[in-house]
Amino acid sequence: MAVHMGVLGPVEAWDAAGRAISLHGPRHREVLARLVAARGRMVPVALLAEDLWEDPPEGAVGALRTFVGALRRALEPDRPPRTPPRLIVTVGPGYALRAATEQVDAWHFTEIVASAAPPARLLKDLDSALALWRGPAYAGFPHATWASPERARLTELRLRAVERRAGALLDLGRAAEAVPDLDAHARAHPAREEAWRLLALALYRADRQADALEVLRGARWELAERLGLDPGPGLRDLEADILRRSGRLDAPADPASRVWASATAALDGASDARLRLEATAGMMRGLAVTGADGLLAAREHRAAAVEAAEELGDAELTARVIGVYDVPANWTRSDDPAQAARLAATAERTLARLPPDAAPGTRARLLATVALESRGTASPRVRAAAEEAERIARGLDDPPLLAFALNGLYMQSFARTGLSRRRDAIGAEIGDLAARRGLASYEVLGSLIRLQSAAAVGDFATGDGHADRVDRLAERHERPLATVFTTWYRALRLAEDPAASFAVKEAAYRSAIPLPAAAGMPGLSEGLPALALLTLNLRHDRPLGLEDPGGPGPYRPWTMPLTLLSAGRRDEAAESLRAAPDPPHDLLAEGLWALLARAAVSLGDRDMLRRARTALLPASGELAGAASALLSLGPVAGLLADIETALTSGPAEE
Repeated sequence: MAVHMGVLGPVEAWDAAGRAISLHGPRHREVLARLVAARGRMVPVALLAEDLWEDPPEGAVGALRTFVGALRRALEPDRPPRTPPRLIVTVGPGYALRAATEQVDAWHFTEIVASAAPPARLLKDLDSALALWRGPAYAGFPHATWASPERARLTELRLRAVERRAGALLDLGRAAEAVPDLDAHARAHPAREEAWRLLALALYRADRQADALEVLRGARWELAERLGLDPGPGLRDLEADILRRSGRLDAPADPASRVWASATAALDGASDARLRLEATAGMMRGLAVTGADGLLAAREHRAAAVEAAEELGDAELTARVIGVYDVPANWTRSDDPAQAARLAATAERTLARLPPDAAPGTRARLLATVALESRGTASPRVRAAAEEAERIARGLDDPPLLAFALNGLYMQSFARTGLSRRRDAIGAEIGDLAARRGLASYEVLGSLIRLQSAAAVGDFATGDGHADRVDRLAERHERPLATVFTTWYRALRLAEDPAASFAVKEAAYRSAIPLPAAAGMPGLSEGLPALALLTLNLRHDRPLGLEDPGGPGPYRPWTMPLTLLSAGRRDEAAESLRAAPDPPHDLLAEGLWALLARAAVSLGDRDMLRRARTALLPASGELAGAASALLSLGPVAGLLADIETALTSGPAEE
């Protein structure tokens, strides 16, 4: 039974049909409310007793257990006897509420207010969020000490939600519609400069310049009389802009600018540093999927928010700022390896500093972050982190968390070559989960993973279906970055078509080459154009040319032996091959091993031949490099046969 609990008004609970659930007496309600206020953390029984009674009576602990037992029966009436409770669970010396975010109105409200979306969607979401309020937060417990911080936090968030809603209306060109609610809001909360600023801006955009200036004068008087303060720069600058009718006051013309202006204005209005950091991180999550500029900004500001959160010394805040950025990822080389390493290290430090009663979901998000940001390492420790995140997520009713944990597991599924079928299973689960729960970005991710897995084994009929699905989802949900991968896949598909000419294949790759850089994806774009054209030339027995040092970028150690051979510089090629490290554990591992193997066959390097054979044997049924869905060096089985022939032939270099 899907139970919902509410504290944004009187403390209540409802079943799946919306019928009220009897919570018995006021003490029972207070226990539930106290657990809601803890936001998933464990509350020790001793602290619960102190919170419920000023002077806990003898037998208080026994009474609390009775209250908890009654609440468990009320909230989980269908739970079979002698099975552990799922909602109010015993954790060490206390209790914790293990509910999904959407089951608790205060938790759901907090998540919505911190999220980012285009103005129309944001307006709809904030209307839904504000409709959750049925009265003052934690009504019925106005004097409870434990409720005061949460009541203050939620009240501040509600005021911010009203202001963000007004900002969305302004971004949508509906300024006149925003005026009545803003007027009431500003007069009810005269110390909030953001409320006055939005009201004056709405009046100006509604062609009421004189009224806008009068509002600003009234705001100046209110601030001076009540707080003894002069208006801040936001109000002063707005007044100057109104007087000269500055074009800066016009509504942003394009959607990306409207989202950015609305979100940053809302952040400017937040006074609490912790709220600002969490809101920033949530905004970056939405911004990261909007396109090149959004992705670059999201990376930069996310790192700054994480660093600032850690400086405050609050491990749970840091964990929330890190974990809220659950942006799906399918490419196994980071766009900024140094930043990724710092984020992974911060996540690991935060894991060590979390209090014992931290919510399991918080820990799972940090573990999944470690797995995602440590891509390409094949570290057993990181793999264990991914598996623990998945294990925790499967025990919680939190679909976005499970999808995030599975993404981390996918990033750590490259311990050896030939694991495309395992990754396909992960992609299938992510896609099915996302489709059922409306997680658009993860639905795209699931199909991209399956596209890569189909390409790895040369199943292009299945791959074509996944590519078409990705394109449909990308168009429907405005995920422009996804089409970078489908465009490259179709170039690979053409490259594997024996009926297509070399010129047609080369043209397809040259059309795809600019896309990753334009999309702000250096982890994909750096070195990829040179690598793709080299593999195409190699497959068609064309001269490779001597690459310039910057051409193949990070792939140079594995391409250089063959390019030197192509230039007739055999001794240098042999030396370069001996110096080549093992390829990273990622989507191009089979392809890079294939490059080394081809060079080793030509040079008769037995040591490299054995290393390549060992590495490639698990992938004998795949196309080398095609797991990337970007390029291919042909069947691994044929390459393994060439290796065996070279190892059993005459004298060769050791």
